[in-house]
Amino acid sequence: MVKFAYKMQNILDIKSKLEGQARSSFSAAAAKLNTEEEKLKALRQRKASYEHRAKELVMDRLDVREIKVNRTAIDTMKGAIRNQAVAVHVAERNVETARKRLQEVMVERKTHEILKEKAFEGFKKELIKEESKEVDELVSFTHSQLEEE
Repeated sequence: MVKFAYKMQNILDIKSKLEGQARSSFSAAAAKLNTEEEKLKALRQRKASYEHRAKELVMDRLDVREIKVNRTAIDTMKGAIRNQAVAVHVAERNVETARKRLQEVMVERKTHEILKEKAFEGFKKELIKEESKEVDELVSFTHSQLEEE
C-alpha cells in the first residue's frame, strides 16, 4: 500500500518549533510583567508606610530631622514608583509583542496543517480512484474470463 508523505512536512515541523519558541518567549515576557508589577506593588506599599510614619511623626513630639528624612524617603519612593511604572509599561508592551508574534506563528502553523490535511484528502481521493480502477479492471478481466469459458 502506498504511504502518504507530505512534501512540506519539514516546513510544518519548523513552524511547530517556532510556535514553541514563541510560546516560551510569551511565557517569559508574562513572567517578567508579573515580576515588575509585584515590584511596583511593593514600592507603593513601602511609600504608604512612609506616609503613615510621616503622619505619626507630625502627631508626636516634632523631630524636624526625622521628618525631613521621612519626607526624603517618600520623595525617593515616588521616583522609584515612576521608574517602576515605566518598567511595567515596557513589560506590558513586550508581552503584547510576544502575544502577537505567538498568534502569527500559530496561524502559520495552522495554515500548514490545513494544507497537509487537504493534501491528504487529495491523496485519499486519488487512492480511491486508483482502487476503483483496479476493481473495474479485475471485474472486466473476470467477466471476460467467464465469457471465454
